[in-house]
Amino acid sequence: MQRYFIYLSYDGTAYHGWQIQPNGNSVQEEMQRALSTLMRREMEIVGAGRTDAGVHARVMVAHFDTDQNVDCKQLAYKLNRLLPRDISVGKVIPVDGEMHARFSAVKRTYHYYIHLHKNPFHRFYSCELHYDLDFKLMNEAAAYLLECSDFAAFCKVHTDVKTTICRVSEARWIDDGDGCWHFVISADRFLRNMVRAVVGTLIDVGRHRLTMEQFKAVVAGKNRSNAGESMPGNALFLEKVLYPFDEN
Repeated sequence: MQRYFIYLSYDGTAYHGWQIQPNGNSVQEEMQRALSTLMRREMEIVGAGRTDAGVHARVMVAHFDTDQNVDCKQLAYKLNRLLPRDISVGKVIPVDGEMHARFSAVKRTYHYYIHLHKNPFHRFYSCELHYDLDFKLMNEAAAYLLECSDFAAFCKVHTDVKTTICRVSEARWIDDGDGCWHFVISADRFLRNMVRAVVGTLIDVGRHRLTMEQFKAVVAGKNRSNAGESMPGNALFLEKVLYPFDEN
């Protein structure tokens, strides 16, 4: 039995997230349907994470196992022929059987995009805001996240996670020019809804609704109701997933 990683990207607008849902179409369902058709047997794939409804991925990684001979380039080509236009496969590679798309990942990076002026070309993939933001203060607050370990304050309630501990290695706002910014955050793992809650809370800091001391108290309090609102999913992108072999 050989394990393979599939590297794919998708526009999440039409999907109820990555994971198979009983009440709507998902990216995982589309991938499994296409792979099963090509392999001529029911196939299951495991993703590196669970993006929510409307969230996009420039790079998502999933794995599958098979005892069939696989021509990786041909499989990627044929998958792209079968998949909808909003999902594309970049490559398929063989990996060690102990590698796991979700549990072997050592770092994930997300970007959240905002724009401060009406722009018809950003409306689907960026969040339009109409108030002044103190990005210097927002970056001070973002930098504080690198000192934190427990992110319960930004975790969706009533989830089945066993721990809310995450190691954040990067968190900062970047000026893209012309009133456009994006937030970069990298960590070994993310909690459900965490990035959008972090962004919403940082925006409260940028609007001077929260001081730095209050922001730190929100994190320390570990209570989701004290953090900012969850921002819309359409502006969030899973940008990168890294594994041990990527660091060599």
